[in-house]
Amino acid sequence: MSDFRPLDERFSASPQISEADVAEARSRGFAMIVNNRPEHESGDQTSGAEIEAAARAAGLDYRAIPITHSGFSETQVDALVEAMQSAKGPVLAYCRSGTRSTLLWALAQARQGVAHETIAAQAHEAGYDVTPVSPLIDMLLARRQA
Repeated sequence: MSDFRPLDERFSASPQISEADVAEARSRGFAMIVNNRPEHESGDQTSGAEIEAAARAAGLDYRAIPITHSGFSETQVDALVEAMQSAKGPVLAYCRSGTRSTLLWALAQARQGVAHETIAAQAHEAGYDVTPVSPLIDMLLARRQA
């Protein structure tokens, strides 16, 4: 069974998915898959090309916004905001554990003006902690108020 964890009504995070998980995502109403995992991060991961092919065959949109261990960029945040805004339904994002997908979602939410407390509570409810990006969340929120 897949470990899709809802962060809000339109976005869920997951550890690495397989082609079978793509079919489950479709049956559960997801409209887009976002791959936050860089290629060749580990030898056991399903390639982005395989997930993309399965997603497109299932009628799902697909975006690759790889997050390496070097951290997050504003380009990646903007790419996720754009992906979420263009999605024709709920989005499923994945990485190795779901953490990078959650942290990028948190930054995208802050970019759109969602309160830090709301972001943290929603992530916590899904089993994730946004503390590692709290200063970035605060920075993005402060920019909106400037």
